Amino acid sequence: MIKAKEIQIEVSENIGSVSALLMMPKKTVCVYVFAHGAGAGMHHPFMEKVANRLADRNIATLRYQFPYMEKGKRRPDPPKIAIATVKAAIGKAKQVDSTIPVVAGGKSFGGRMTSQAASKTELPIEGMIFLGFPLHAPGRNSNERADHLKSISKPMLFLQGGRDSLAKLELLEPVIKGLKGMAVLKILEGGDHSFKTRKKDGISEEEVMDWIANETQNFIKSVDN
Repeated sequence: MIKAKEIQIEVSENIGSVSALLMMPKKTVCVYVFAHGAGAGMHHPFMEKVANRLADRNIATLRYQFPYMEKGKRRPDPPKIAIATVKAAIGKAKQVDSTIPVVAGGKSFGGRMTSQAASKTELPIEGMIFLGFPLHAPGRNSNERADHLKSISKPMLFLQGGRDSLAKLELLEPVIKGLKGMAVLKILEGGDHSFKTRKKDGISEEEVMDWIANETQNFIKSVDN
């Protein structure tokens, strides 16, 4: 198993720096700049398991903290600060080896902040990968959070659980179609927002992690051609 290297990312003079974990296989084919969700940081077991699975496929990961998580706070940073952090993390990934392709995204909140960053400026990435994109708050069915996706010029992969309470499929599927070929939606039947399945679904956690890693690998191959 590849050991993650602890590094620092300087966001800005005003915001300061944040911690990050770089896991880089010897034969790295791509770096995934992997942002965490709102309630758990880069050390969360889900983040670590995905990173390990991707490393097995020669895909490096750069996991990083948003400033509020770095400071031990519960309330997520305002979009301006989160977006600045996303950009700094991508810049750090490019510094590691400018010849290696970079994709960016993340789990839930982290993915949405990355997409907002991409909608406001052209990022030096090949594509975007969202794990459980939070289309709406629980019980508040709406697709307003998807409006900015139309401004993104990079290919996008949406990995979603079929039971995701933050992204009803009847709302998400039309959004994906409306992106006119720029986005691909892959659904884990039975999975919730955290990609957890039920016993009756007959899908183990190991199989879920392999599904996420395989879909990510296939997407990276498609955008790197």
